[in-house]
Amino acid sequence: MRVKILDQLSQDFTQLLENEFDYNVVIEVGEQPNIKIFKAHSAILYQRSLYFRQKLTNATKRDNIVELKLSNYSVIVFDIIISGVISLENSEASDILNLLIAINEFKFTELVDHIQSYLIDNNASWLRLNFSRIYQISFDNENLKALQQFCDDILVKYPSMIFDSDDLDTLQENALISLLKRDDLRMEESEIWDKVIQWGKARTPDLPSDLEEWTNVNFKSLRTTLQHCLPHIRYFQIPSKDILEKIQPYQNILEKNLWVDILTKYLAPDKPITSLILTPRKKATVQLPPRKESIIMQSSSIITLEHAAEISSWIDRRSTIYNTTEIPYEFKLLLRGNRDGFSGEVFHKLCDNIPGTVVVVKINSTNEILGGYNPLTWKVSNATLGEYATTADSFIFSLKNENLNQSILSRVKNTFNALFYRKISYGSWFSYCDLGMGKYPNFTLKEWYCESLNYEKPIRNTSGWFFIDEYEVFQICKI
Repeated sequence: MRVKILDQLSQDFTQLLENEFDYNVVIEVGEQPNIKIFKAHSAILYQRSLYFRQKLTNATKRDNIVELKLSNYSVIVFDIIISGVISLENSEASDILNLLIAINEFKFTELVDHIQSYLIDNNASWLRLNFSRIYQISFDNENLKALQQFCDDILVKYPSMIFDSDDLDTLQENALISLLKRDDLRMEESEIWDKVIQWGKARTPDLPSDLEEWTNVNFKSLRTTLQHCLPHIRYFQIPSKDILEKIQPYQNILEKNLWVDILTKYLAPDKPITSLILTPRKKATVQLPPRKESIIMQSSSIITLEHAAEISSWIDRRSTIYNTTEIPYEFKLLLRGNRDGFSGEVFHKLCDNIPGTVVVVKINSTNEILGGYNPLTWKVSNATLGEYATTADSFIFSLKNENLNQSILSRVKNTFNALFYRKISYGSWFSYCDLGMGKYPNFTLKEWYCESLNYEKPIRNTSGWFFIDEYEVFQICKI
């Protein structure tokens, strides 16, 4: 009977929130044209969360009515926050994440913990697909401890996911320190030092690019930037060769006593030192699979291990997708646009005459990931109108991301027109127009074309030209 009474009491409170009778708070939520007015009771809101307590305490009243304006929240999310009723099972992972962020701001601790657990238990694959974003969000919000732990557990095994990514420079200090503290971080200590220095230099303004030109002020600035990171480096586990080549150039950012102790350790190992010697990081007790699982992670700024598993399965014409621990291919990076250039000339220089390649592109503004697999080789055609190549094994695709729940695979249907070779100023083309790279001097416009013609199905909702942010080419090597 006690449970039934509590259930009824909970329903009564919910109805009170929905009932406008004797309300004394008006909350305007959202932005035009999606605005909704909520009428509520201050006593209920006050007990709901610390956020409302602070808002109500500092709010001004008009005719004894408190008016709050919350333009940063969607009406749907606020409905859930007010009612306390939520069905995660019927929600997309991206919507659940947005709800988590909002609820965390409203300081609903128990609900924050529940939603984090639900995401990790039921949407782990989606979290990995959107790893950089999840990692940044989790460490931007100190209450998201479970997500932080989830990300850290991945990164200690595959640190290149963040250390070799374009996101390293924007990594929050607390996130970096969280990694540096880990005893199980699978990385050589001298490499960790390199990445910490890279991160510190990127966040310290006005440092000369040439280390020979640095002044004492420059070293002091870098030391200030790294003051909370440097204590977590295991200096006494770094080989003497790397001490000389990597640490010595930056000795001025270290405490003088520490630098003396580092030298003493290698020059007179029997002599006592006063600096704290951190224990060595633990070596992995279980060897990583021989397929080099971390290669795709450290190589690509566009695709993830789950994407690689899908592409590998399509290459082998499997009816089910490989598990990420079973991928039978190494994805060897041949070209990255933002690193090597976007011109057709660069493409042919780095990618011609190499069998079995995958091209992937990330579209500007939409974050769509398109690509294609060529089992043959790329080459330049001297024919005036270009020439086709025949294969039954090529395909193009659109990979799942936060905006696309299911990847799209489109195999070639007109095998005689599977690939199209053009002059050197053009890059890769899957058939005449199904997916290809535009011809521009130095490819400055980063423009590609996509129109369904000789492959089974469209991989975009629209046809025509589009701009990209990045593209990469991989050689697919059997392990």
